[in-house]
Amino acid sequence: MRSSLSNNTTSRRSHYTEDGHHFQNEYGNPSLPTTIQSQQKNHTSQLTNPANHRGKNKGTTMNPLTQFNKILILPLLIALSLIVVAPARATPSCGMLPPVTLALGHYPSGLLNLMCNEFDSYGWNLKMMVKGDSDVYVIQHTFPAGAHSGWHTHPGPSLITVISGALTVYDAADPTCTPKIYRAGDSFTDIGCGDVHLVRNEGSETAVNIVVQIIPKGAPRRIDMPAPGNCPLITCP
Repeated sequence: MRSSLSNNTTSRRSHYTEDGHHFQNEYGNPSLPTTIQSQQKNHTSQLTNPANHRGKNKGTTMNPLTQFNKILILPLLIALSLIVVAPARATPSCGMLPPVTLALGHYPSGLLNLMCNEFDSYGWNLKMMVKGDSDVYVIQHTFPAGAHSGWHTHPGPSLITVISGALTVYDAADPTCTPKIYRAGDSFTDIGCGDVHLVRNEGSETAVNIVVQIIPKGAPRRIDMPAPGNCPLITCP
């Protein structure tokens, strides 16, 4: 009995390859399909059956017309993206003499926090608060006839006084961009902080102004800006 079991076991082991696959059925008859052979046939059928491939790849074939439309649309999308991201051209000054710095002061944070109440005596009250270190410039600008500043802004406010000639100011914040004329002895303010404007000498004689500017420490005094669409086109003569 023990010998019979041992022979059967030996017979069954001889029906496996080294990697564990059957090369005969469980009873040593190679004419009968084994479990592994059936699975291999099913797997082979799936690989060679075109219907199976059509089922798995269904919906992945692009319609030729759709592909052609995408090819036509792609250049248009690229062109539109270039239009959107193209930066607007800045407008530098034209014909002006180089600005002259008459004075430059540096004020630590808090030093320009000023309050003065003289309302009872003069009807005058001052309140000023600046957080952060500041640079204070005193600048002289000279505008020969026809010269202009170009469209620009400043990172802080300016106090302007015209000392000779006349200057015309265009403010982009005004929907109609109506020009304002300031003559010798006139003063005006420019809030800066993104307010875009242009100053032009539209007279026949040279105009000069003096400007006091308060800006963040180390910041540029002037920032060139593109021409606004609501203002007239002003070119460099």
